[in-house]
Amino acid sequence: MSNHILEARKLTKSFGGFTAVDNIDLKVESGTIHALIGPNGAGKTTFFNLLTKFLVPTSGHIIFQGKDITNAASADIASMGIVRSFQISAIFPHMTVLENVRVGLQKKVGTTFHFWKREATLNTLNDRALQLLAEVGLDEFAETLAVELPYGRKRALEFATTLAMDPVLMLLDEPTQGMGHEDVERVTDLIRKVAKGRTVLMVEHNMSVVAGLCDRITVLQRGAVLAEGTYAEVSSNQQVMQAYMGTETA
Repeated sequence: MSNHILEARKLTKSFGGFTAVDNIDLKVESGTIHALIGPNGAGKTTFFNLLTKFLVPTSGHIIFQGKDITNAASADIASMGIVRSFQISAIFPHMTVLENVRVGLQKKVGTTFHFWKREATLNTLNDRALQLLAEVGLDEFAETLAVELPYGRKRALEFATTLAMDPVLMLLDEPTQGMGHEDVERVTDLIRKVAKGRTVLMVEHNMSVVAGLCDRITVLQRGAVLAEGTYAEVSSNQQVMQAYMGTETA
């Protein structure tokens, strides 16, 4: 039995005469952290949009846990356990940290996004919400308004709301973008922690993050797979150095 939780088979997306994703074959092994890297315009975000059905493939197939989900609706994709952070896990700035996580948990009691439900109903979710906040190091900020959190901790809250949706596969789109060194280290440690028992596919430009976190790396160029392997393998690939790493690792 295959240990690949996700497969893209000849996945292609064209916009008129422009092919943004070009015949991509990709396999993500269960329980690993897999990075998708490449220069701007390589097709990384378009590929993520195909996986989460924000875009419909021109051709090819997407297989998740052995099931063809190419024609599944976006809501069905999320219910299967494919959760994309930080688009799906929105933060409500003028709600508390605890209240934000409870929103992600409401589906478990059949009250998803019903903000008018009785407070007593929502309080039943507090224990689990606090557990999730502890998992990302935010339990002491439970009663803090989300808007008051520093940037790195806002990202941690987004992780907590994502975890509230019980992800089997987490898609992280540039999780350290725009961060200073201290926040990058905090979020890197957080990804390593929440990835235990889960599978992560991430787009990331910070190569030190990729080197320290990822089990496998796929390099895209002009919408196609240029190389794949461990960090050591792709970082020593001359084509990769010319296309990406040689100009963006400084």
